[in-house]
Amino acid sequence: MKVIKCKSGNIMIVLKEVEDVSDKVIKANDVDASFEKHVPQFEMMDKNVKVFVNHVMEEDHYIEWLLVDYGNEQIIKHFAPGDVPSMIVEYRSGMKAYSYCNKHSLWVSEDL
Repeated sequence: MKVIKCKSGNIMIVLKEVEDVSDKVIKANDVDASFEKHVPQFEMMDKNVKVFVNHVMEEDHYIEWLLVDYGNEQIIKHFAPGDVPSMIVEYRSGMKAYSYCNKHSLWVSEDL
């Protein structure tokens, strides 16, 4: 999965690459910031998994969204300051979880 940032500041998920966007790709876990406060964590719940980030949710610093990538399907949940950044989804082998911090960019956990 590719996540890109356009010149306008828009963040987009590339569904089909029809032109080279390599210069716009946001690299996950690439910012010098606290790894454990940005990388999505998980808690197994029978056939489901709780995906969450232990991160502050202040007006000027918060997790904007969590995204679970199953490869051929993605589920995204958006957050606002004051929310609890977590979601419960079906567990599937090989899934990845992404978080996006408004100050520290994109983070991914592939340990699910």
